[in-house]
Amino acid sequence: MTRIILSVVGSFLAASLLNKLMIPVLRALKAGQSIREVGPTWHNNKSGTPIMGGLMFIAAALLCLLVNLPAMGDCTVFYVFLMAACFGFVGFLDDFAKIKHHKNLGLTGLQKILLQMAFAALFVYLMYKKGSLTSMLYIPFFNVIIHIHPILYVMFSMFVVVGCVNSVNLTDGIDGLSASVTIPVMVFFAAAAFVMGKWEIALLPASIIGGLAAYLCYNWHPAKLFMGDTGSLFLGGLVCALAIALDMPLVLILVGFVYIVETLSVILQVGYFKLTHGKRLFKMSPIHHHFEMCGWKEEKIVLVFAGVSALMCLIGWLSVRGLVGW
Repeated sequence: MTRIILSVVGSFLAASLLNKLMIPVLRALKAGQSIREVGPTWHNNKSGTPIMGGLMFIAAALLCLLVNLPAMGDCTVFYVFLMAACFGFVGFLDDFAKIKHHKNLGLTGLQKILLQMAFAALFVYLMYKKGSLTSMLYIPFFNVIIHIHPILYVMFSMFVVVGCVNSVNLTDGIDGLSASVTIPVMVFFAAAAFVMGKWEIALLPASIIGGLAAYLCYNWHPAKLFMGDTGSLFLGGLVCALAIALDMPLVLILVGFVYIVETLSVILQVGYFKLTHGKRLFKMSPIHHHFEMCGWKEEKIVLVFAGVSALMCLIGWLSVRGLVGW
């Protein structure tokens, strides 16, 4: 427990220092955000805000893991970090393309999906071969475990990972939203891993909590720094990797509720638009933009969404009591 708490504090301090040092560097490199023309018009004043802020909390988390490495008896946590880092790398390529071409469009959707599927399959396979992953699917609330074929489990996990990663990416649309929604999710996984006796894995979400708290000091409205796809895809990969490493992928339906709603709002908007030949179900999607168009301030949206995330994580905790032995 002491190491977990120190990881939160240490990551906060490290990320705070890195943010302070890197913001001037990113500004000098003109690594600023380009705003899409189809977005809310009042977002235009955010153009030029430095992106790739995710690099700082990623680096802080890795530093915390390396500091604790001599005391670790199980290094599964580094597999989890590696998967998240692979998705963060995809995001980095996307951010770099945006900066290079000065547009809010980086990699194509197909390029992102193919890379994400490859990384997801590789992670699940490595975890299974290492013996850190079973092919048992835990059903929340019912305390039932279903045994499925390893190949089917890999395919299922790939679908879950790619869907969840892109959902987290969609949530990163206004100042402070993605980080605020994700902190309760990290608290859930840190607590679950600790109760299950996997304190090494608990170190990673704990360090991310500290890193995201430091990032919020610069990303709270009005934001001085954006995490970019580097950060949002890393967080998406991490959420999925933690759920799979702890044998509870279905709990993502609960703890990732806000991410899912964001994605569903886009799917419903596009589907309704096509079916009605031009009508819109929401004023704008993802749904956080709908609330913006309704007059909600960004701070209110963030607080409400973070509150919903915290509530669903609490429900998620109750749903896996049989698995964590609490």
